Amino acid sequence: MLRVVAKPVPKKNIGSPALSKIIKKMHAALAPEKYGVAIAAPQVGESLRMFMVAGRVFKENEKDEAEPMPANRVYINPEITRASRIKRDEQEGCLSVRNMYGTVERHQKVTLKALNEKGQVVVENASGLLCHIFQHEVDHLNGILFVDKAKNLHESK
Repeated sequence: MLRVVAKPVPKKNIGSPALSKIIKKMHAALAPEKYGVAIAAPQVGESLRMFMVAGRVFKENEKDEAEPMPANRVYINPEITRASRIKRDEQEGCLSVRNMYGTVERHQKVTLKALNEKGQVVVENASGLLCHIFQHEVDHLNGILFVDKAKNLHESK
């Protein structure tokens, strides 16, 4: 499943009970992961072009415990529409390749266009961690794992 190019989600399926069930499955898989920041549908056994980013990625101030945790965000049929020429190496890991880490070269900035859970178009410009996540997750949807691109792969326990 992880090596297959995922199928687009038909617009008519957005908001359906079947798609909602898959989104709940993604929430359930991501929730207990202390260091997990995102998950793609193929990682929960669904060959669909959809991923979820953990709400904590969008939290403004990590130290402010009174600040409510933002909701996880779902991106359906995402596509990177722009990418900076400038790239940089970042350490990366994956929930599907446990305890393996490596350096992956990624674009420093990207623009992602997708649909949200309500079928509305969202366009997000990203840099930093979110930019890295977008590229990693779109790779998942294209059947690519970070270990295919990583240098200096190493195991950590």
